[in-house]
Amino acid sequence: MVRHFIKPGITGLAQTNGYRGEVENEQDIIYRVKYDIFYLENWSLLLDLKIIYLTVYNAIMGDKKAY
Repeated sequence: MVRHFIKPGITGLAQTNGYRGEVENEQDIIYRVKYDIFYLENWSLLLDLKIIYLTVYNAIMGDKKAY
């Protein structure tokens, strides 16, 4: 439930690491929750900048799970 303390946004650590879109198996949701909890416990400006960079990178380079 700690995952719900994070305000939703347009991107996140799980999304930039390929865990976005439709849940295809149980491992997808487990890693989404792990990344969200990691973000909550380790938040920093540098981590936010990394997420922004990875979001832009993935948008330019493409990804099989991107829509």
